[in-house]
Amino acid sequence: MPSDSPYTVPPGLDDIVELAEAAFAAMPKPLRDLVRGVAIIVEDSPDDETLAELGLDNAWDLTGLYRGTPLTQKSVLDVPQEPDTVLLFREPILLEWIETGEDLFGLVRNVLIHEIGHHFGFSDEDIARLEGEEP
Repeated sequence: MPSDSPYTVPPGLDDIVELAEAAFAAMPKPLRDLVRGVAIIVEDSPDDETLAELGLDNAWDLTGLYRGTPLTQKSVLDVPQEPDTVLLFREPILLEWIETGEDLFGLVRNVLIHEIGHHFGFSDEDIARLEGEEP
C-alpha cells in the first residue's frame, strides 16, 4: 500500500463504496447531470462470465465496467430494462493503487469517469479532459 495511505489494512468493499460515492459527487457537473439514476456497485472482482464476454483472460485488467444502454440508443418508447450500472472491481483497483501509488480517491474517480464516459460515446481524449477537470 502507498505509504501516505490512511488505511492500515486493505480497503474493503464498504470503503470503496464510500470513495465511489464521494467520487461521483466530485465529478464534473456536466457529466454528473447526465448520469442521474445510474447504480454504482462495487464487487471484489469481475466474474468469469464478464471476463469471457469482454474477451479478457485476466481479472486484474478490469477495474470497472459500465452496463446499460447507451444514451444515444435510448428512446422514451423503450420498455424499461435493468438500470444502467457502473461496476467497480475492488481487487483490480487496489492492485493498480499499490502498483502506481496513485491517490485511491483519484483512482476511483477516474475509473468512474472513464466507464461513464465510454458509455456516452466520449473519445479517450474527451475522457482524459474530464478526468483532469475539477468538480
